[in-house]
Amino acid sequence: MRLFHTTRGAILEQNDHFWQLPDSSWDALINRDDLPDHLQQYIAEHPADAQAPSASELLPPIGQQEVWASGVTYYRSREARMEESEAVGGGSFYDRVYHADRPELFFKATAARTVGPGGTVNIRTDSTWNVPEPELTLFATSNGKIVGYTVGNDMSSRSIEGENPLYLPQAKSYEGSAALGPCLFVTSTPLPPSTDIQLVIFREQEKVIDETIKLEQMKRTPAELVDYLFHSLRFPHGCFLMTGTGIVPDNFTLQPGDEVRISIQGIGTLVNPVGVVGKPNRVV
Repeated sequence: MRLFHTTRGAILEQNDHFWQLPDSSWDALINRDDLPDHLQQYIAEHPADAQAPSASELLPPIGQQEVWASGVTYYRSREARMEESEAVGGGSFYDRVYHADRPELFFKATAARTVGPGGTVNIRTDSTWNVPEPELTLFATSNGKIVGYTVGNDMSSRSIEGENPLYLPQAKSYEGSAALGPCLFVTSTPLPPSTDIQLVIFREQEKVIDETIKLEQMKRTPAELVDYLFHSLRFPHGCFLMTGTGIVPDNFTLQPGDEVRISIQGIGTLVNPVGVVGKPNRVV
């Protein structure tokens, strides 16, 4: 089932049939441990009564939740981070966290700094190397139960992070640094390891990047990541958690005007144009 957050409210889709849900609060709706069963029951008791949402109606599938992220969960990410930080002596940190029991977790964005389908993701004016990071993103309820998945774009200023690992918050968290969508894929079972994650980037209508990786290449499990995140934190409305990337384009940096498309099997495609943000806290 796919649950869309729209200007019309919550719209549920299954097998190309659509239901307009009566729930007035998106936060209350998705923050249910029984969300898959709740939606299945609604489908069983009500005929399909809605039209598919248009692109202009789609909102990011987030209300009052925070967005957190995981780092170095794929071997390719480990290699890339070690390469970019080797000159300043930070390379070994990434190797150690890849093999450690404790994962790297960091705060990524508030809802206000997160855009949805069609929203503009930004690169920083003080960064010379900027990339999108296509990531399977989990939604866990306030009790730490994973009930849904979405597509995430963890925009990253790699030149800033590579300069010093302590600069990670500046490299990762700024206006328009995160995108989620196009929906919340609701299921009671984990996604299969064979699930594909694809990154496509267009520049002046020409495809310049097209890479795919399978979920099975992620070293850590979603349940493991959520368990660490919820160890000493409370999330009254639930939380979104990006699970890391295994796609790190070589010798490439984003430019304003590029278009980023991230697709995950079963969930859909998240499309965002690229803008730029800089001093003094305004979009340029």
